[in-house]
Amino acid sequence: MNELSRKHQICTQCIMDTTDPEIIFNERGVCNHCEEFESISRQHWFPNEEGQRRWGAIVAQMKADGRGREYDCILGLSGGVDSSYLALKVREWGLRPLVVHVDAGWNSELAVANIETIVKHCNYDLHTHVVDWEEMRDLHLAYLRAGIANQDVPQDHIFFASLYHFATSNGIRYILSGGNLATEGVFPGAWLGGAMDAINLKAIHRKFGERRLRNYKTISFFQYYFWYPFVKKMRTVRPLNYMAYDKTKAIEELEKSIGWRSYGRKHGESQFTKLFQNYYLPAKFGYDKRRPHLSSLIASGQMSREEALEEMKKPLYDANELELDMDYLCKKLRITRATFDELMRAPTRHYSEFENWDKYHRALKIGQAIFARLTGRTLKVYS
Repeated sequence: MNELSRKHQICTQCIMDTTDPEIIFNERGVCNHCEEFESISRQHWFPNEEGQRRWGAIVAQMKADGRGREYDCILGLSGGVDSSYLALKVREWGLRPLVVHVDAGWNSELAVANIETIVKHCNYDLHTHVVDWEEMRDLHLAYLRAGIANQDVPQDHIFFASLYHFATSNGIRYILSGGNLATEGVFPGAWLGGAMDAINLKAIHRKFGERRLRNYKTISFFQYYFWYPFVKKMRTVRPLNYMAYDKTKAIEELEKSIGWRSYGRKHGESQFTKLFQNYYLPAKFGYDKRRPHLSSLIASGQMSREEALEEMKKPLYDANELELDMDYLCKKLRITRATFDELMRAPTRHYSEFENWDKYHRALKIGQAIFARLTGRTLKVYS
């Protein structure tokens, strides 16, 4: 295959293409993401009676471990489709969650309304953690100055860190996550660095930040991979992987049962993430996150490849809406439009150009492999 055809190649089964620099195609033109989805889904996605049985056993264990306590699990609620649908199901399963919402300053009005509707309908206790905006703003600007791809790290890290901290402070061992293979099973790792890498976050902030982070909580490598899973015996579980989760049907059920309102796009509950995914990434890096999202739906049987290709023909943004969103972002971050445009034109960097935990992660994986070879058992840690 010559370099030109490789440059523009697209998978014959999904719609992932060579904007992923690490993509590999087999002799039939099927990419490694499709092949990996097949192997991983067989091990971790159970949209059948086996899933019901497995999940029933997990629910029973959660209830037993939470007996005598006010809550038996923590549920992070963003107001998006996955976490909202999960909140409804948790009520059906008879679990007693402490619902935690992390307000990082970018909630859309619709997200706030959806969260209130869900909590009221399910009669949940809601704890909202409001992030120190000045620190959040400083982190956002540091990441924009760094010019790396994953601008969502400041939001994502504090979201998960808050869940872990609230779980331990309330004596809760189980965190319920809306993450799932059905809609997120395809993702090019080369595009974005991990959101939980506190070493990388702090290195970028040291280089480009302007104030100390006094209130912004982080999770260290030791805490994430050892303290929480082995000392605190915490477990993050993904209930949607134990059912035939269909996003379209989930939205229909949410709308019909509680009057939940759709955002019209993935992660539209965050005004920052909306602009980051639909403008920053495509314009600065050439990454269109619709590709892995739609490819996940193809792989899980929720959409045809033809339907996905038609969806890709639609514009990412209405021009007037984009101007309004960029104006809002600049005003909130207190920068001029000229400064934002300059940041968009600045050279890109890879997260690995800053100190990170990759070497520790590689050592951990080697340790896991040695443990499995010696004992015949899999050593599970957070990932």
